[in-house]
Amino acid sequence: MVVDVQEISRHVTAGRARLDPLFAEMEKVIIGQRTMLERLLIGLLSGGHILLEGVPGLAKTLAVRTLAGCLHLSFHRIQFTPDLLPADVIGTQIYNQRSGEFTIKKGPIFANLVLADEINRAPAKVQSALLEAMQEKQVTIGDANYPLGQPFLVLATQNPIEQEGTYPLPEAQVDRFMLKLKVGYPSKEEELAILNRMAAIEPDVSVHAVLEPAAISELRKTLDDLYMDDKIKRYIVDIIHCTRRPDEFGLDIAPYIQYGASPRATIFLTRAARAQAFLDGRGYVTPQDVKSIGYDVLRHRVAVTYEAEAEDITSDQLLKRIFDHLKVP
Repeated sequence: MVVDVQEISRHVTAGRARLDPLFAEMEKVIIGQRTMLERLLIGLLSGGHILLEGVPGLAKTLAVRTLAGCLHLSFHRIQFTPDLLPADVIGTQIYNQRSGEFTIKKGPIFANLVLADEINRAPAKVQSALLEAMQEKQVTIGDANYPLGQPFLVLATQNPIEQEGTYPLPEAQVDRFMLKLKVGYPSKEEELAILNRMAAIEPDVSVHAVLEPAAISELRKTLDDLYMDDKIKRYIVDIIHCTRRPDEFGLDIAPYIQYGASPRATIFLTRAARAQAFLDGRGYVTPQDVKSIGYDVLRHRVAVTYEAEAEDITSDQLLKRIFDHLKVP
């Protein structure tokens, strides 16, 4: 089958231009953090949930709320607390004494965009209530299944685990997130701009919805049409396998890796690389697309050993060694 890369590139250029008004609206509120905004759109376009980690006050929640305000989609926010119950997330059955029947009260999970704020403030039982929704795009209440609307995206924020009153997320749930973003502090210039724009008692941070659900579906189809060479596919598979058996690739980091990335990581890295190429306005995927998004896809899927923790070796450092070592096609 002959692939017309130039034709694909024309479609990508036209589709990418539809995102410019969205970026313009979001940057009315969010100063700096361009990488975070791009990653949010990568999750939206590729259908992957996103976990944002950073200390309080870095505009994680504001960024998600701003994205929701720029889209013609339903949006719910769930504030996770230690006393939250699973029924508070997915909904429950309510008994009607007059009719003698049970009715369903749907929870806030029934929305296109769901902000799970400070997700690691709730215990594992509540966090696990999201698993079925995130993976199967449905929830079970009583003995019935209820499909969720499309598109459906969970955007979760969490504070670093070292802070008081937090719980580590279960590994099965962490793996459901396509991307884990580490949000850092702004530069001095960006912080001065934040001061000038947001220091008012009632700052003007209103945005307008500029993207319809149908447009999101069309952009997702464009992503599926992006050309990815077989060499790039093998490169992605090599990266994933190197996280599992690095010694087979000539890397001596096996004592630092408890377990490597799952096959879900292979799928997510492929989708995310396509989305990165799309944001760059190209109709084909390059190895640099894989590298640039690879850290966000893999950092929460490569578990380090106690030996690595004792030597202050992080998963990001191990991934850098893998990316630097593997031959680029």
